[in-house]
This record gives sequence, C-alpha cells and structure tokens, in this order.
Amino acid sequence: MSETTDLVELLRKIGIRASREAIEAFLVHAAKTKASPAQVTEQLCTLEQREREARNLERRAKMATLGTPKSLDRFDWNHPRSVDRDLYDQLHSSLDFIRRGENVLLRGQAGVGKTTLAQNLGLRALERGHTVRFCTLPAALADLLRQESIPATERRLRRYTSPDLLVLDELGYVPCDSRAADLLFHIISRRHETRAIVITTNLAFKQWGSVFHDASCLGALVDRFAQHCHVIDIDADSWRHKEALKRGKGRKPKNDD
Repeated sequence: MSETTDLVELLRKIGIRASREAIEAFLVHAAKTKASPAQVTEQLCTLEQREREARNLERRAKMATLGTPKSLDRFDWNHPRSVDRDLYDQLHSSLDFIRRGENVLLRGQAGVGKTTLAQNLGLRALERGHTVRFCTLPAALADLLRQESIPATERRLRRYTSPDLLVLDELGYVPCDSRAADLLFHIISRRHETRAIVITTNLAFKQWGSVFHDASCLGALVDRFAQHCHVIDIDADSWRHKEALKRGKGRKPKNDD
C-alpha cells in the first residue's frame, strides 16, 4: 500500500467525504506545488466543503423531485420569436420574487422550454438554500385527491404549502374537476403573498376555465395568483418539433421503387 493510499484511507476514516480520485489528485497537486502545511489544510477544507455542498444540493434536489434539468447555458434564447430574457435573468439571479412571496407564470405552447426555465429557477433556489417542491399540476392534484380523509388531505397539503418555492408544471393539458380546483385554490390562498409559486402553462388566464370546468373558485384562484405575478410569454414553435425535423432531413429518403 502506497503512502498516498494510506493517507487517503486515513482521511476517509476521519470523515472526509471527497472521492478517492479527488483526494489523490489534490495530494499530487499539493506535492508538485510544494504547498505549506497551512495551504494543504486550507485547500483540503475547501475541497471537502465543495463536496459536502454538492452532496447536500443533490439530496435536496432529490427531495424537491426536481429531476435533472437541462443546464440553462444550453437553452437557446435565439429560438423564440420573443421572450423577456431580461426579466427571467433578473428573477433567476436575484430570486427576490421568493423573498417577496411573488409568483411567476411561464406561458407558451408545448415544447418551447417552459419546464427547463422553471426547473432552473428551482435549482437556483436550492443553491441559495431555499426549500423547493417541483411537480406537474396534474400529479399534485392527483396526490391530494387520493387522500381518504380531511385530516389526511390537510397533512398532504403541507407538502405543497410549506416550501419556499412551489413549481407546478403543465397547467392546461389535463382537465380538472371542481374538487381539484378547490384544492389548487387552497394551495394558492395559503401561499398568497408569503411563499412563491411558479406555474407553466399554455393558456392565458381567461382560458383557465377550460381546465377547471364549472369551478366556482376559479375567479378568486386566478385573482390571487395573478395579483403579484411576473408573466413571461414565450412565443416560439416547438423546440422538440424543430429537432425532429432536423433529424428527419438528415435521413436518407426511402427507395420507393
């Protein structure tokens, strides 16, 4: 067993969580640069802190059911015909809307990147230490509707009312009955002006009635959500459809003879 391996084993035994590869690379670099004991200690602490922060973020992202969002630097801002990138960048960089308990609406047809932008707001919030819950709106309402008693529903509602940021994806694709609308109203009401919500949708506010049929609470629901809301409209064709067309053009035509 080499001296480096012995040292890695000792560091692991005292609770250093950085990977073996990272520790070994650090030790090699420290030896080459002839770092002083104080520098070695400081750099090792920095390495460990980064590892713990990364693991903590990964754990919290898993708890938030955020998934694995596409990196924001891969989002093609030139694809939409129009989108308020300045507003999104301001929301993403400062997260002041969370502190103020304001809402964000990302609106556009399917396939234009609404979910990616919403997920990246959630990821940014997690990085800043906020609690986050991400889910599709149909899944959240189905989860609540499965509860078999009022106390059980109240307990499950906390899953959606307590996080600093709630992200509800895909409003407008699945119709909901009046009971589901009432549940969404409770979520929005309890978070109103205190905790932020991000919703993605393909519908204007006046079209929400096509999802929540005959819901008496619809007017109040929309009114409370829209009162302090930043609206980002994405005017674009489906990115997925564009990519599919590209792939189709790259294929050789079939021989019909």
